[in-house]
Amino acid sequence: MSLQKINPRTIILLITICVVAILRLITNFTDHLGPISNFTPIGAMALFGGAYFTGKVKPFIFPLFSLFISDVVLSFTVLSQFRSGLLYSGWYWTYGAFALITLAGKIIIKDATIKNIFLAVIVATIIHWLVSDIGGCLNEKSFEAGFTLYQQRLLTAIPYELRFIAGTLIYGTIMFGFFEWMKQKYPQLKITGAI
Repeated sequence: MSLQKINPRTIILLITICVVAILRLITNFTDHLGPISNFTPIGAMALFGGAYFTGKVKPFIFPLFSLFISDVVLSFTVLSQFRSGLLYSGWYWTYGAFALITLAGKIIIKDATIKNIFLAVIVATIIHWLVSDIGGCLNEKSFEAGFTLYQQRLLTAIPYELRFIAGTLIYGTIMFGFFEWMKQKYPQLKITGAI
């Protein structure tokens, strides 16, 4: 592939997602960043990828790959006590939620308005809250025990989901704001065909 075929829009989108993935790693390796370490950017990464990448594969592949790389690094370092194999137990439910969040970004954020982004953040949080803990509950022998456990996990997850919604909103505002500003400054970043 020649350098002339590389789309600057794709490069900026990838760099933005990679920077946020690196921030996710940094906030897990240090407590010097204070309250920022309580927020997770993964929801914002998924919404951003869904909103800006075109096609059927790119909106999912690039954010999921960034999540995977940062998960592997965390799995073998600061979160090694939770590792089961390469990642953590039930990772596929988290990645399924992430893919659904990306789809929500693709559907809801046709235009990066405050209303659309806020709605997508709410939907992303609900998806994450309802899907992420299903895997651990399906291991129960009876449906009743599994459903009771699922309800308990949903209640226990509320404080985490409040941080998730705040992180998705804050990182999303930064990511969407940055890219919209870049599109104003450099019109060639606007969609001009498939990327």
